[in-house]
Amino acid sequence: MTRKIIDRAADFVLAVERVFGVHPRVLDGSRAVLVGNVKLQLEAGERELWVIRVHPPALEQRLAMFEVRGDIEVPLLEAKELLANA
Repeated sequence: MTRKIIDRAADFVLAVERVFGVHPRVLDGSRAVLVGNVKLQLEAGERELWVIRVHPPALEQRLAMFEVRGDIEVPLLEAKELLANA
């Protein structure tokens, strides 16, 4: 019996770089990154991608949640589109 382990967080930072075209600031050990004033965070066993606007000094506003199924770039593209339209 062969098991396949999928670790979406392992490619998360690199995928954010590819989709957003910038080097993100890594938070919380590669499960959350900061791109400008927006935090992208994997939650619920890496099945949810949360888009969170960060307001200084310590306020956070959750804008949206995208379900992660397979390729991490799909919800990242949806998040980028949301932010472009906001």
